[in-house]
Amino acid sequence: MNALIERFSTRTSSSGVLFHARNASLVDDGLHEDDYAPQSLATWGSTAGFGNLPQGIGAPSFAMPSVADPAAFLRLHTDASSSNPSCKIKINHGTTTLAFAYQGGVIVAVDSRATAGSSIISGTAKKVIEINPYLLGTMAGGGADCFYWETYLGMQCRLHELRNHERISVAAASKYLSNLMYSMKGSGLSMACTGTMICGWDKTGPSIYHVDSDGSRLKGDLFSVGSGSTFAYGVLDQAYHWDLTDDEARDLGRRSIYGAGMRDAYSGNYCNLYHVKQGGWEFVGNYDLNDLHYDGFEGKSYAHEERTRGRSSANPPLP
Repeated sequence: MNALIERFSTRTSSSGVLFHARNASLVDDGLHEDDYAPQSLATWGSTAGFGNLPQGIGAPSFAMPSVADPAAFLRLHTDASSSNPSCKIKINHGTTTLAFAYQGGVIVAVDSRATAGSSIISGTAKKVIEINPYLLGTMAGGGADCFYWETYLGMQCRLHELRNHERISVAAASKYLSNLMYSMKGSGLSMACTGTMICGWDKTGPSIYHVDSDGSRLKGDLFSVGSGSTFAYGVLDQAYHWDLTDDEARDLGRRSIYGAGMRDAYSGNYCNLYHVKQGGWEFVGNYDLNDLHYDGFEGKSYAHEERTRGRSSANPPLP
């Protein structure tokens, strides 16, 4: 084992770069140094954050279609990254997802409508991926792509936990997904069109990161993604603040999805609401947007006409 540490503690590569190992230690796990030792320093490269690691470690490989440019082929035959009206394949897209952090954790709310072109394919799509008991990911864009990559991320988060004996941070999980998306950029295999939010609670508290299909990664306290996000932001911006109570935060998430569902043709049906706390995420409930509109929730009406009744001559009080 010490021979392996000495090999990488002070070594100069062919490009003259000196490598140092600080406080390096290896756990005796029954493997020999040959099991760890790579053939060259190129193995520790930084291609998309994975270097040239052996097959099965890092980014997965795919059998690519036998066309000159797979990304151009997708643009021609699908609407994944274009608005070609004559394309033969309509990728499922059109959604509203949101997440915001506050003093009590992270609220994640999504709608459940899946569309392909102008057709509603499903009214019960699950747009929150439960990565592990402390991490959630949202889907916006190509449903199959998002589901695959976030499920793959869950596998890597579990491997990180087994290797390091502690659960992965939200920052590290989002960075891993960002590296994956960047490595697949231009191939047509990344999350089509939009992006995802990685939400959770770690040592630093509640965290949210937005990752898009090009590998861009942003940290923030409030995000909304999808075709209905502008409507959701209109509700979020007028009521969001850090000191929300749990009930206020959950109601804000529901009202934001309701507002988007009522105004965006590609969003609607149901609102799925999650609450991420220090002890892990909790599924709060599934709410029919039509019921919220006509019946309200716990005595609070969500319909604009009911909330503003009696406040203007255009909407006078009931006789």
